[in-house]
Amino acid sequence: MRGWAVALALLTLMACGGEPWPRREHQLAPVRAPQAIDPAALARRLAAIQPGWPRSRRFDCAKLKCVALTFDDGPGEYTPRLLDELRRRDVKATFFVLGEMVAADRSGHMIRRIAADGHELGNHSWNHPSLTGVSGDELKRQLRQTEELVHRLTGVRMRLMRPPYGATDKAVAEETRREGLAQILWNVDTLDWRDRDPEVVARRAAAATPGSIVLMHDIHPTTVEAVPKLLDTLAKKGFTFVTVSELYGKEPLAGKTYTER
Repeated sequence: MRGWAVALALLTLMACGGEPWPRREHQLAPVRAPQAIDPAALARRLAAIQPGWPRSRRFDCAKLKCVALTFDDGPGEYTPRLLDELRRRDVKATFFVLGEMVAADRSGHMIRRIAADGHELGNHSWNHPSLTGVSGDELKRQLRQTEELVHRLTGVRMRLMRPPYGATDKAVAEETRREGLAQILWNVDTLDWRDRDPEVVARRAAAATPGSIVLMHDIHPTTVEAVPKLLDTLAKKGFTFVTVSELYGKEPLAGKTYTER
């Protein structure tokens, strides 16, 4: 065989699984750090998907065993771990965020990531007062200041709210109606704020029935530790994990109070 033919054969062999070419580390391009999410670009992306957010995946929860997992009081230092776990399992949840916690993350990275991952966002007031004990002006400020901050950072206009402590009355209902917010309570309370035990939290969440709204808090590491087990347990029972809006199949009515489907 001629010399050039031998060389060509060797090159072909190497391209098909032979020994790789020697690496020249000094010639490799430097790895670029991930770029921060631009809020304007994120807003355009969400709007392009469809009006309103999150996009409904159109589950028929009248037929399926649906459960809505909800997380309050964040985002906090343990929220990224929770988001990693939910993303790994392709589970969507609803996050009722505090304005002061969103503001504490000066980059706005976490709230943008929650939105970008397709989770639903809800208003949980600015700094967690009992809304039944504040003035009308303060009630409006608690809701509107949080709404404006989240909208500025993500482009998302929240349509759900959860009153701190579940405390609501006629005045709260009227203000939430004016703000275009439905009141979302729960029918399964894991009491994770009191009992910081992953096993206990997972067991209580597993008591959900079709149509349940489960209350948890992503500011507690023990709650985040409980999530893999509770997801496994509920999945084995045949549950489908949905956001609150997906649970009802449409946007809940402003001012109305919901505890389960």
